[in-house]
Amino acid sequence: MPKLSPTMEEGQLARWLKKEGDKVSMGEPLAEIDTDKATMEMQALSNGVLRKILINEGESAPLGQPIAIIGEPDEDISSLLKSFENKAAQAPAPVKAEQPEPAAPASESEPSAPLEQSPQAAPSSRDGGRQLISPIAARMAADAGISLSSLQGSGPGGRIVKRDIEAAMTEKPRAKAAPPVPLAALNRPAEKGAVYGPSAYRDEPVSEMRRTIAKRLVTSLGPVPHFFLTVEIDMERAADLRRSINELYPDAKLSVNDVIIKVTAAALIAHPKVNASFQDKTIRHYEHADIGVAVATDNGLITPVVRSADLKSLVEIAAEVRELAGRARARKLKPEEYTGASFSISNLGMFGIDEFTGVINPPEGAILAVGAMAPKPVVKDGSILVRQTMRVTMSCDHRVIDGATGAQFLQTFKQILENPLYLFLSQ
Repeated sequence: MPKLSPTMEEGQLARWLKKEGDKVSMGEPLAEIDTDKATMEMQALSNGVLRKILINEGESAPLGQPIAIIGEPDEDISSLLKSFENKAAQAPAPVKAEQPEPAAPASESEPSAPLEQSPQAAPSSRDGGRQLISPIAARMAADAGISLSSLQGSGPGGRIVKRDIEAAMTEKPRAKAAPPVPLAALNRPAEKGAVYGPSAYRDEPVSEMRRTIAKRLVTSLGPVPHFFLTVEIDMERAADLRRSINELYPDAKLSVNDVIIKVTAAALIAHPKVNASFQDKTIRHYEHADIGVAVATDNGLITPVVRSADLKSLVEIAAEVRELAGRARARKLKPEEYTGASFSISNLGMFGIDEFTGVINPPEGAILAVGAMAPKPVVKDGSILVRQTMRVTMSCDHRVIDGATGAQFLQTFKQILENPLYLFLSQ
């Protein structure tokens, strides 16, 4: 298992691109590996024939563990296989994507583990009341919005496999979405005298990304001494700026978050002690503002980085964020595109969250949590007015940032957002 990202500790075999007996050349894509942040291609390290696959699709392996054997067509690999078998017998079993009950074997192009749905939600029996589906097919169906209950699997035992999803995606016309569930179905009275056991459930594998998120958060909130600063900002002028730019340049599609990124970068350059990270024996100060922007994906949170945001225009930032976010959701980011930020921003305002606190992503010194922009009555010059306001909370690493330093940064951040012409006067 190769190291395909800086923070990777193990990889999950998403898909073999070659099968046993295929010829391979050095540098040729051999498999797709799910790392902690993205799906990466693993390349062959030598010429020869793929003699043996040692881990199946959906299984995980730590860095350095053998996952396949490439050799000459007539080469004796029995001693190698025996050595690996002995090591495997002494080591813990590899982590599997699912824990299936015995079932008919899958085709070579599909992972071997079926995904179980809750018995109560499953359609007519495929295998003792359970619907069987391969992990690849499940992922493809979710991405395409295809209802599995409408499909009849063509794999062994009625299992839904990749070709079934591909066929459903090309059907003309596409099946209509299921109608909304009637309210009566959501409030069904309990049957008289009925006895209910524990709810049915299904276990989903923890992705490499989610495992890494869990490990990093444990190493953040405990060891890193957090403190929090909150400020409320009048967003009327920032909203007017965004509206005016989008009217002049409709293709810009500027968002409030793009404006926040640019203002954050300007405030970081004005307060270099905040644009820093703790490095055990030193505090590292960055010359430019590399802003990590939290993006929610199906597998967890990832923070693509807008490099040198202090040097880029609002329109450039908007285009870059859209492009990075799109590739983040498609798991196509390169490692250098989601590591090495000097400061991060997490915005949950689009979900109606007024205020929250973020957990610092080590070794960064701070993260800004952005709430919703909403109309609110405020007192201005002795009068009550309705203004667009927004609350932001900065989580600070006290080893790097003191309270007064963080407060001064937020004062500048608030001043620029409330008077965004500062952005243009400083250029």
